Amino acid sequence: MLHKYNVGAVVHFEGGTLTPGARAPYKVTRQLPVERDSRIVYRIKSVAETFERTAEEHQLRRGE
Repeated sequence: MLHKYNVGAVVHFEGGTLTPGARAPYKVTRQLPVERDSRIVYRIKSVAETFERTAEEHQLRRGE
């Protein structure tokens, strides 16, 4: 499986009720290896937060 977003891509994070995110855009900082469960996962960072998040590809959409 291939990652849809490259490092440096601007994305919007659509977290769930337990993992709400900042409304600011995020930048992909790292593509994580695909594990046995075939989930495509990224590390993302927003300037509005002081930490990086882990997000699955289905939680992201392309930013402006």
